Amino acid sequence: MLSRTLLFRRVAVCLTLLLFLLPVGLQAQSSSPPSGQDQDQPANPDQNVPTFKSQVNVVNLFFNVKDKHGALVPNLAKADFQVFEDGKPQTIKYFSKDSEEPLTLGILIDSSASQTRVLDMEKEVGANFLREVLRPKDLAFVISFDVEVDLLQDYTNEARLLRTALNKAKINAGTPCTGVPGIGGGPFPGSCSPKGTLLYDAVYLASNDKLAKEVGRKAMILLTDGEDQGSQERIQDAIEAAQKSDSIVYVLLIADRGFYGFGGYSGDREMKKMTSDTGGRVIEVGNKREKLQEAFDEIAKELRTQYNIGYTPTNEKLDGSFRKVEIHTNDKNLRVQARSGYYAIRHDAEAGD
Repeated sequence: MLSRTLLFRRVAVCLTLLLFLLPVGLQAQSSSPPSGQDQDQPANPDQNVPTFKSQVNVVNLFFNVKDKHGALVPNLAKADFQVFEDGKPQTIKYFSKDSEEPLTLGILIDSSASQTRVLDMEKEVGANFLREVLRPKDLAFVISFDVEVDLLQDYTNEARLLRTALNKAKINAGTPCTGVPGIGGGPFPGSCSPKGTLLYDAVYLASNDKLAKEVGRKAMILLTDGEDQGSQERIQDAIEAAQKSDSIVYVLLIADRGFYGFGGYSGDREMKKMTSDTGGRVIEVGNKREKLQEAFDEIAKELRTQYNIGYTPTNEKLDGSFRKVEIHTNDKNLRVQARSGYYAIRHDAEAGD
């Protein structure tokens, strides 16, 4: 099994070679809608991403709207929304409620020791979800994370290949505990703590090395208990990488509470921050198969009931700073589920300005 560094270096080489063979897409934040397009109508299904002028900086936002009962609200118009960046109103230049735009999806599955009794359930239900949700122009990849981060399947639309990849995920707890105090992590003879769950590293690598190179609608689904152990990256690094890649993060919180004993676990706190900052959410599943199926069904509906708003920021500086974004509706009873902001990244062509 490849180490995470070597694995993603090989993926990066492949992607670099592909750049010479395929047309290079424009990044969403350095783009603007085509002239002559009716910006208050759904995008043409044949247009994967609107064609934009590269010299204009446009922020692209994909989001959901829900009523006070949590039900999706799919039929609002451009006039129903207002956008604010750092508290200042922005002019919406592009609006769409077309959910047919291709989706790029990453499945990140926790294969650490804590998932021993739920991993098989995750693999089966996850494979069924991918078979049902993916459409002809969609792409997905699969990553497992434990003491390592491994790309089990690169981008594909083939449900069969994705199922095979998920089935490759195996519990890897690293070096077993010895039972000797001070060796293997246990403070007392015979005690043992789970070692190595590189969750933050997995999110960082999936964002930075995979999704950041794509355009359009992007999302990650994490199947995990939310506990990180041993990552080089911090939680904020993972969140920042996801935000810079314009990716929505969903977490299906799958926790076999019996594994933790009386100590419990606290990963849900960090997962709620990660999902709220990127426009997704945490869905608690426990170890129940029916709840996992319901959670995947909810995500599928949200991904197919998204709005898309594009605006040119009044703050034209591309200084790498974080800009807080808020989307409001005219109806105070509605709630917008969207990312908290974006990074105004300076592109290479402008670096010398």
